[in-house]
Amino acid sequence: MTKAELIVKIAEKANLTKANAERALNAFLETVETTLVKEGKLTLTGFGTFNVDKRKARVGRNPRTGAEIKIPATKVVKFRPGKILKDAVK
Repeated sequence: MTKAELIVKIAEKANLTKANAERALNAFLETVETTLVKEGKLTLTGFGTFNVDKRKARVGRNPRTGAEIKIPATKVVKFRPGKILKDAVK
C-alpha cells in the first residue's frame, strides 16, 4: 500500500476529505519522527512499539569482490508489534 492509498483509506474510514486525511497522516508521521529523535521510543498500546536501537561498527564484505569493508556504527528504528496486531495478522 502506498501513502496515497493509505490517505484514501483514512479519508473513507474517518469520513474526512482527502486533504484533511493527508494533513492528519502527515502530522502523525512528524510526531512519530520527533518522538523517536527526542525520546528514542514510542509505544502505541495494542499496536506496537517503535524503538531506536544502536548498531555497533562492524566489518562486512563486498559481495562482488569479497573485499572487507568497514561499516560504521549507526542508529536504526525497530518495530515490535503488539498483541492485538499480532493476533489480527494471524
